[in-house]
Amino acid sequence: MTFEAEVIAWLPQLRRYARALTGDHAWADDLVQDTAERALARWSAFRPNSNMRAWLLTILRHLYIDQLRGRREIAVDDESAPWRNLEAPQGEVDGLVLRDLQRALYCLPHEQREVLLLVCVEELSYQEASSALGVPIGTVMSRLSRAREHMRALLAQGPAGGPNHGSEQDAHKVARLKVVRNP
Repeated sequence: MTFEAEVIAWLPQLRRYARALTGDHAWADDLVQDTAERALARWSAFRPNSNMRAWLLTILRHLYIDQLRGRREIAVDDESAPWRNLEAPQGEVDGLVLRDLQRALYCLPHEQREVLLLVCVEELSYQEASSALGVPIGTVMSRLSRAREHMRALLAQGPAGGPNHGSEQDAHKVARLKVVRNP
């Protein structure tokens, strides 16, 4: 298989990772195109017999970070968050669960989200994720552990910030006032 053909073969996985990182289809497609262009232009930097997928994901991640810095959009504003524009399939509970999962994913700190996507979605080993992110393997393991725990907590809260959010019981808690008397 030629170098170009191998790069092309990895495009669907690059697109999946880019869409998970950005939450925006157009931006993700641009990232994938830029990644493929950079990989093809710098084919001599690729070490034979190494992991092409990890190398491409590293390029994509570096481009993403450069673009984030250029846009100055590291934090996601809740009003313009990517999950606000997603529609769950009508009548499908799985679609709602998927939407909650994506909402929780975008609530994670950037470093935790990256590791979670690389290890759990892209199925990179800890070592490959460590190389792609440029951090020690222990850092990958720590971030992954925190990301999983954070996701569990976010998903346990439910979509509106808690299982009892908006209930009558909560309304009574807010309405209670402490009576203070002047002596």
